[in-house]
Amino acid sequence: MTTEVPSPAGTATLRRKPEDVLAEDVVRALSPDGTLLGDGPDLRDEEIVALYRAMVRTRAVDERAVLLQRQGRIGFHIGSLGEEATVLGSAFALRDGDWLFPCYREFGAALMRGFPLQRYFDNLFGNANDVAKGRQMPDHWCYRDKQLGSVSSPIGTQITQAVGLAWAARLRRDSCVALAYFGDGATSSNEFHNALNFAGVFRTPNVFLCRNNGWAISVPTEVQTASESFAIKAVAYGIPSVRCDGNDLFAVVRATRLAVERARAGEGPTLIEALTYRLSGHSTSDDASRYRPEPTLEPWLALDPLRRVRLFLQDRVGWSDADEAGIGAEIQSELKLVIDEAERTAPPALTSMFDDVYAELPWHLVEQRDELLRGPRAPKAH
Repeated sequence: MTTEVPSPAGTATLRRKPEDVLAEDVVRALSPDGTLLGDGPDLRDEEIVALYRAMVRTRAVDERAVLLQRQGRIGFHIGSLGEEATVLGSAFALRDGDWLFPCYREFGAALMRGFPLQRYFDNLFGNANDVAKGRQMPDHWCYRDKQLGSVSSPIGTQITQAVGLAWAARLRRDSCVALAYFGDGATSSNEFHNALNFAGVFRTPNVFLCRNNGWAISVPTEVQTASESFAIKAVAYGIPSVRCDGNDLFAVVRATRLAVERARAGEGPTLIEALTYRLSGHSTSDDASRYRPEPTLEPWLALDPLRRVRLFLQDRVGWSDADEAGIGAEIQSELKLVIDEAERTAPPALTSMFDDVYAELPWHLVEQRDELLRGPRAPKAH
């Protein structure tokens, strides 16, 4: 049974419905049946195919990681099922030198930017090749070589980190832009308010991307805020905002490109609200059926971002079932290789828990490490 929460006077309910994307203020470019709305995307055909392949790869990784967790081979996974257009379209709009500060669903963007798939699965398994040495939860990664900030579980911390980097870039006259991802739940955090206030005052080169997927774990949107949208929250900080159909790859690319151009031109930050939908639970630790019955997914499945782009490619470049099967087989072969390698790699050495904490290990930790290496002592005879 769904409990209806009354809207405060003068505000509209935020109950997420598929038809929300039809609002006049929502940027759209691609209809659910794959036909263009307006002039179409400013993308070459080969770029669209590459983006589509990245979306298919992201979903395949997602599905395989869930399966591995269900089989007890990894401990945790947090996915992006249904949100691929929001994640990949926005990352595509950045330059190589721009920074991306993820929430935790953006592994697809990281992989598209060059984060090695082997390194990703090493992190999921927490093996000896995991650069975090198994200390982080699965799906908590970073990759400085590709300007990817570290995933962290506390809500919203990446937003202020992105602003700090952008402010430093501006002081150094660096032209890079920092994009921060976060969910609708993070707009209730102090990090969101502190970051947007600072960014608005100092006109930092930031793009704030809110994935409004309808749920903050089990808390629905209408319980999260009484505002008529999340984009409108930018008004309080003197920041422009835009809403886009987050299941529409071309709309996300277009909205993010405009925001990036503003930031790079010194015009300050932009808040983007991407209206998408989480087709799975919050994570593999979540049981979404407790609060969201399966029938509610049906209208959202018709808006599947992968289906939209595939229908477009069928008409545009004659994308066929054979093309689809080809990339699917290629991706599955790649997955098998990296998972086999990650699973047969030994766990980190026990002594690694003492590494990378102090420049010089203090005496008491040296004693503890040595005792660990000696193993348990035999009890003394009485």
